[in-house]
This record gives sequence, C-alpha cells and structure tokens, in this order.
Amino acid sequence: MIFPCIDLMGGKVVQLVQGRDKALEGDAPLEMLRKFSAFPEIQVIDLDAAMGKGENSALVEMLAARARCRVGGGVRTPQRARRLIEQGAHRVIVGTAAFTPVMQEIAAAVGPERILIALDSKNGKIVVKGWKEATDLTAEAVVRQLEPLCGGFLCTYVDKEGMMQGTDLDWFRRLRSATTHEITAAGGITTIDDVRALTDMRVHAALGMAIYTGRLDLAELARFNASAFR
Repeated sequence: MIFPCIDLMGGKVVQLVQGRDKALEGDAPLEMLRKFSAFPEIQVIDLDAAMGKGENSALVEMLAARARCRVGGGVRTPQRARRLIEQGAHRVIVGTAAFTPVMQEIAAAVGPERILIALDSKNGKIVVKGWKEATDLTAEAVVRQLEPLCGGFLCTYVDKEGMMQGTDLDWFRRLRSATTHEITAAGGITTIDDVRALTDMRVHAALGMAIYTGRLDLAELARFNASAFR
C-alpha cells in the first residue's frame, strides 16, 4: 500500500530534509487531500507536536474527518492517543513514547491494533524526540518485543529522509525478516522501482518529498497501488 504524506508545521503543509530544514511548502491541506483522493489512506504528521512547539489539532481533525488517516506527532500520553482517535484518526503513530513505560498505557487506551510504532533509524540507531536524540537501540533488535503493543511499524530511514537519494532496501529486508507485523517504509523512497522493491518484500511505502517535487507521478502511483493491492 502507498500512503501519501501530509506533514503539518505552523498551519501549513511542508516537507523537511532529515527532520530539520524546510525544503518546500505544499498546497493548502484540503487541496493536498484532494490530490491524494485516489489513495485509500493518508499519513498525517503534526511536526509541531512532534517537536514540542505547539500543535495543529484543528487541521488534523479536519483531515481525519474527510479521509482515512494514520496520524502521528507528539503522541506521548494515552490522553493524546485517545484524543486523536476521537478526532477521527484511523490509527495513531507513536515514536518516542514507545521506548518508555507509558507505552503500555497508550496501548491499553486505544488498543494495540490502532497503533503504529515509529522506528526511526539514523546511523543505525533509533532516534527519538523529533529525531534529535539517539538511543543505543537498533530497530532490528527491538521490533519483536514491541509487537504486542502495536498493529504495525512505521520505519523511517532518517539518513536519507527528504534527500531524494534512494533508501536502504537491505535495512527494510532485515526488518521484514524480524517481524510478522505490518511494516511501512519511509525515508528516501525516490523512484517507482523503490516502491516496487518494497512491495515485493511485503512492505508498504509512505511517500513525501518524491511526490511533492514531482519525481513520482501521483497518477502512476495510484494505478500501481490499485493493481498491487486490489
């Protein structure tokens, strides 16, 4: 499955490079939703909430009311997870909190099946707190023990995020062999061949920069999505 991404910052749709530098702004949120209407599910990330710099709750609620959305950004308490579900999110994405004791409470609050745990990797190690802080953990080592707390994983190869230089398919193969849970790949996915390779290994693709720059054609992606996942 292909999940187009809507990343929100300061009330606008943006794309960042490695979670730091704003590379471009997209159209208004509702216009982006219209462009992505051929896709069954959209990925929405509140970057301000993820970075602890406020939130875009009104926009998140508006998008979740109009499309099936998986929503993340700053989900660090069971209250925040419940609020997103109440706002209409189909699933919530949990990153930093997944590596703290509160993860058990979050899973109990909304049910593991409604949760995707974000495994964001940079220089081979999981990074948290808006990708600003590195841990000593690797995604491959923790994925199995996190399975009871979620319905799937969003795995981002941060080293190439937003850089349009391709992704690390070998890393995703290792992750695929480490868990039976659903995996969504993100970070550096640039070509339709990348998407095909991930699909062949039963890994979904969350796409941002390659769509926003026109490197990947939305109509072609929609056709591929419809044929590969009918």
